[in-house]
Amino acid sequence: MNNYENVTVDKLANIYFDGNVISRNITFQDGSKKTLGVMLPGDYEFSTQSKELMEIFTGELDLKLPDNSGWKIIKGGMSFNIPKNSSFKVKVSKLINYTCTYFDE
Repeated sequence: MNNYENVTVDKLANIYFDGNVISRNITFQDGSKKTLGVMLPGDYEFSTQSKELMEIFTGELDLKLPDNSGWKIIKGGMSFNIPKNSSFKVKVSKLINYTCTYFDE
């Protein structure tokens, strides 16, 4: 799917890491939430309170999840899950277009 329909999008962006990671909050009619964003090349560590599904549309990154000691390559068309109340690291090598889905579990 290339479009989200019948959504509300926040006008103000979420800006992290000196503007190298930017996203916007999207709320669907059923109340579910996502962010839609871009990550420029660099090394980042994120923390989350909710369980998340991160879908990578374009680009490439190395991922290190909290329960895994190794790095995994993630490319456009791939996705990964992040446990609630955790943090994860990414090394972005090619500009990333992504979306995160948040779950109340």
